[in-house]
Amino acid sequence: MAQINGKDFLELIRERVLICDGAMGTMLYARGHSYRSCFDELSESMPSVVEALHREYIAAGADVIETNTFGANPIRLAEHGFENRAREIARAGARLARATAGDNIFVAGSVGPLNKQLKPIGSLSLEDAREAFRIQITGLLEGGIDLLIFETFSSLPEIGEALAAAKELCDLPIIAQMTFTEEAKTIVGDKPAQVYKTLQQAGADVIGVNCSVGPQGVMEVIEQFAAKGDLPISAQPNAGLPRIIGGRYIYLTSPQYFADYAVQFADLGVGLIGGCCGTIPEHIAAIAKAIGGRKLSKRARIEVRDVVEEAAVKAAPSIHAPSLFREGLGKRFMVSVEIDPPRSADPEPLIHSAKYLKASGVNLINVADSPLARARMSALAMAHLIRQEAGMEVLLHVSCRDRNALGLQSELLGAHALGVRNILAVTGDPPSVGDYPFAKAVFELDAIGLSHLITRLNEGVDLIGRKLAEPTDFLLGVAVNPTAVDMREEWSRLEKKVEAGASFAFTQPLFDLRTLEDFIKRVEPLKLPIFLGILPLRSAKHAEFLHNEVPDISIPDDVRQRMQQAGERGAAVGVDIACEFLRVAKPLVQGIYLMPPFNKFEMAVKVIQGIELE
Repeated sequence: MAQINGKDFLELIRERVLICDGAMGTMLYARGHSYRSCFDELSESMPSVVEALHREYIAAGADVIETNTFGANPIRLAEHGFENRAREIARAGARLARATAGDNIFVAGSVGPLNKQLKPIGSLSLEDAREAFRIQITGLLEGGIDLLIFETFSSLPEIGEALAAAKELCDLPIIAQMTFTEEAKTIVGDKPAQVYKTLQQAGADVIGVNCSVGPQGVMEVIEQFAAKGDLPISAQPNAGLPRIIGGRYIYLTSPQYFADYAVQFADLGVGLIGGCCGTIPEHIAAIAKAIGGRKLSKRARIEVRDVVEEAAVKAAPSIHAPSLFREGLGKRFMVSVEIDPPRSADPEPLIHSAKYLKASGVNLINVADSPLARARMSALAMAHLIRQEAGMEVLLHVSCRDRNALGLQSELLGAHALGVRNILAVTGDPPSVGDYPFAKAVFELDAIGLSHLITRLNEGVDLIGRKLAEPTDFLLGVAVNPTAVDMREEWSRLEKKVEAGASFAFTQPLFDLRTLEDFIKRVEPLKLPIFLGILPLRSAKHAEFLHNEVPDISIPDDVRQRMQQAGERGAAVGVDIACEFLRVAKPLVQGIYLMPPFNKFEMAVKVIQGIELE
């Protein structure tokens, strides 16, 4: 068993901050191994590749490295035909890490979720789940690990079976890590307090958070863990959210931003700090430079309360006037506000919000289709209810993520029958960034292909040329990113979308006038009405999160500095910044696309009022 300065893992984590390694899958993918391949099996078939990655993390300053065995259980390995070799693959991964680490680096046996739903929702019994974990853990123990790390779990019953299997087999230290949404809950709604209590009772020695939504989201959960007990805490965030560049998933959160949060984690008393998806040795090196060897801080006690905000929105009377969006498009300045469907079956609060926005002068409500791949009510259902109950014109986002060509055509024909005629065609975020990362993406079409499909339906034929009884009458919009990393590709795609029938475009949120001016100059030959994306900032924390962790959003230094100086007036200053930008940007565009953060629709209304004063 490894020791550092003569002390084992549990002794040391109560004395100083330990540095864990970063992502294994990200690094293997960067070296040309497809996500469809079996990463766990590479410890046997290509050990030199995995060993080299272990060495890079050790050289970066890691005190703990994880085995390349995240999915080395019979159920996940069955996807690759290796279900009968789970124990051997787990053992190989552990032996490789052990041999690479030597006696002065701790080796943590990595165990991830089974990627299959448990009964009663799914078909996997608790007994079968425990047996799968038992097989994997047995192999890890045979390979010589120092501790176990259960990571990226979202189900308490499932991680409970993993812990039970481990307790049956050994008395090694166990790190139990869950993943949380941006709302600081698991995808099934468990709050940090419940997670901490359950994992503690199940026998975890260290409780933590990994994966999730990036450093800022992890911080919120860690603060609540710190208030609940004295067990050591671990934190391994993602490097923000990924974007697709050149067909690859790329994470853009910088090592320095990551290190800044590592310092804050350490200040809270977190004992193990590393990285998850998107993190590479440079992130770990930055963490090690910032906090390597630091003594464990006294646990910060932060009072955490459950706050339920009451809606301050009064329902405006429903006025069922004919829609002016189509006839006003490109002829007068128009305002659109985004509403994300609820994560429950209750649409009423958002219907009231739509009425409020209508009374405030909004021309169009656009309804997103499970943005960031987070499960929500059907966008079509929400759009229909808003149109029907609030008397409001809607723009339905249609994503290619979850439906093939057949499903997309069915959705569009259903939308047309319900009177929803305005469509924003989007490719959609991959499931890997959302709360159901095991879900299968479709992407049979992209936004360009979907635009072609909509245009063909408007012409009275479907995608394969079969005639419809009557043509549809959709007004087609598309998305565009004026800050794309590869602008040549972005322009090419926009031109193809226009060729496919797009009548207007909505931009990603912008904060910089020069970027907008350059974009408008370039897009002018297309004669395409442009709706400028506006996202009012709520706080300095919100600004830093968007800039560092969310793809396609760049916030200038002076704006972020101004939000830092705003303090408790962050929301008011965020509205001021949006209004100031709009005053100079308004003559350049045909409308705005407001994205109020956290459903703070009153912020959108204040922006509207601010520009109406001009």
